[in-house]
Amino acid sequence: MIRKTSGKLSLILAVVIAAGTLGACGESGGTPVSSQGYSSSAFEKIEDVQTDSSRLGTTEETESDDIETQLILGDERFEQYIPMLEGKRVALFSNQSGIVGDECSFDYDALGEGADLIHFGKDDKGNDVTYGEHVLDALIRQNVDVACVLSPEHGFRGTSDAGEGVDDSIDPATGVPLLSLYEDNRSKAVSEDALETFDVLVVDIQDVGLRFYTYYITMFDLMDACSEHGKSVIILDRPNPNGFLVDGPILQNELISNVGRLPIPVAHGMTLGELALMINGEGWLQAGKDSCDLTVITCLGYDHNTMHYLIKPPSPNLKDMRAVYLYPSTCLFENTVVSVGRGTEYPFETYGSPYLADMKEYDYNFIPVSMEGAVSPMYQDKTCYGRDLRTIPLSDIRNNGLNLSYLIDAYNAINESSCEAVFWGPKYNDGHYWIDYLMGTDNVRLMIEDGKSAEKIKASWKEELDDFKEKRRQYLLYTDFE
Repeated sequence: MIRKTSGKLSLILAVVIAAGTLGACGESGGTPVSSQGYSSSAFEKIEDVQTDSSRLGTTEETESDDIETQLILGDERFEQYIPMLEGKRVALFSNQSGIVGDECSFDYDALGEGADLIHFGKDDKGNDVTYGEHVLDALIRQNVDVACVLSPEHGFRGTSDAGEGVDDSIDPATGVPLLSLYEDNRSKAVSEDALETFDVLVVDIQDVGLRFYTYYITMFDLMDACSEHGKSVIILDRPNPNGFLVDGPILQNELISNVGRLPIPVAHGMTLGELALMINGEGWLQAGKDSCDLTVITCLGYDHNTMHYLIKPPSPNLKDMRAVYLYPSTCLFENTVVSVGRGTEYPFETYGSPYLADMKEYDYNFIPVSMEGAVSPMYQDKTCYGRDLRTIPLSDIRNNGLNLSYLIDAYNAINESSCEAVFWGPKYNDGHYWIDYLMGTDNVRLMIEDGKSAEKIKASWKEELDDFKEKRRQYLLYTDFE
């Protein structure tokens, strides 16, 4: 897929290609790094590079800020990682999102702001799109010995409900064992038996850059096991569609859960490759700092300013790009008395509750029904009254970042109503509510209950967020948005 990027980024990529390097550029002098991308033992922070015309293929390339640059995903760069897999038994951590190069018969990017109105998998006329080769098939085609596929929440096909246990099975197309790493509403460790079947773990999965999105937790558990058992890990990096956003409080240790494992904010603004480098470099693995033999095969033509549109649902209830951008804010309704629209065609883009029926400002309504990915949705077959967020421009959603106003408004409305429901839902045995696990602290809930504004609440985590941003910079592989 082709995406327009900044003139600066186009020049960076031109320097990389002209110099014959296959990783990103290093320091300002343009010194090439290892041709294998970045490894945990030696990688350089990307900085401004020189872009004088003598280093480029043609003078014209330096004169245009509208050069169309091809985004090249890590999984497309076969020449980088296939030699590393020769003679090795390989485990693949992936799901339905592992399409090599995100090849698709329809260019969602060409629609710009309108792409959010089209569900993934459909073109602008409502027809089904076709996809390119899955990384599993690509590896087998290149004679890689794939011993097993390790799948996260929602399964290898990405169709199971949130929190639903997924059984082991066999991929009917390839005969490769599919081993589930998700059961009982949590990620589970890879078994000792499975670890004995492979030498190298390859990761190719689409994340959305949020602490409560569970794919990174499974990756963390796999890195932990691999570091303990001497297995190497190769991340085939992908853009983070929320890579322009770093926001939210840092997870407190007492609130570590199946929706939050690491001391990072709600939105961390890192690719999985960058996050893996942080996991290794900060010593968060049981075996200690830099204990994982880690290599990241970087993307080309990507930075944290790039608005990257996905081509497939990363999970069943993120059905278009608007949902991906609203997810940091609307996911906070989970397990409250307000539905996020599961069981409709627009989950996370609407919210509502039967308890809001008498509130005039909540004049939008929907009825959740049973469907794939939401077999038993909250308030099934009941009318929910709330708000439709699909009229908000994508640019406004992105600029607002983690938006607490939806949660605060609904909390105040239900408390002003005559219903006796506890807005936050059930309390857990440790005294916390689900919102505390999602936010990584109970301070946000307590400030909402105390009537604090969204601005004051966000100000409460600014200092710790600034500290995280400073730590984050040393692990970035791509030019940052600030």
